[in-house]
Amino acid sequence: MDGPIWTGIVPSLAMGIGLAACAGLRAWLPLLLAGLLARAGVLELGPSFRFIASNQALILFGVATAVEMLADKIPAVDHTLDMLSTVLRPAAGSLLVASVMWRIPDPLTALALGVAVGAPTALVPHAAKSALRAASTAFTGGLANPLLSLLEDLAAVLVFVFTIVLPVAVALVILLVAVLLVRRCSRRRLQPTVSVT
Repeated sequence: MDGPIWTGIVPSLAMGIGLAACAGLRAWLPLLLAGLLARAGVLELGPSFRFIASNQALILFGVATAVEMLADKIPAVDHTLDMLSTVLRPAAGSLLVASVMWRIPDPLTALALGVAVGAPTALVPHAAKSALRAASTAFTGGLANPLLSLLEDLAAVLVFVFTIVLPVAVALVILLVAVLLVRRCSRRRLQPTVSVT
């Protein structure tokens, strides 16, 4: 790829990484916000993905966002929602990455890149969130889950806003956190276990 196309792909890819991480917390919220910003002319989407800003999509994303955010506040329902979201959030992350890759003329290539980058990027915060919720349920009987859900809502909005304003910086932070988490998990697995007899 030549210089101008490559310099356009890097910020788009960085934005996609940030939006996919946001989808790892809330599947529908970043789709709704991306559609609204695209409708307002603030966010450019690839030609094949402009349906995200359509009336039908915005209504669907709005209703789904409300349902997801409200259902996530109910302790028994939130775990079921997390199970369903194990597939939904990576799919939303993939769609978000593909949609902002407007410099790539072939929609299939953009979609393949979206799946390769967006799915794992969305899965990491989703897995961390699910583990935190399970620990919260174990220690508080689910009483702290609505508060955690509210904090996740706020985090999703903040990640989205920072991604739109500073996409490369957000992508670098997300990648740094991912590397640190992988290193930490690797160290734990390599530590010898001591048996107490």
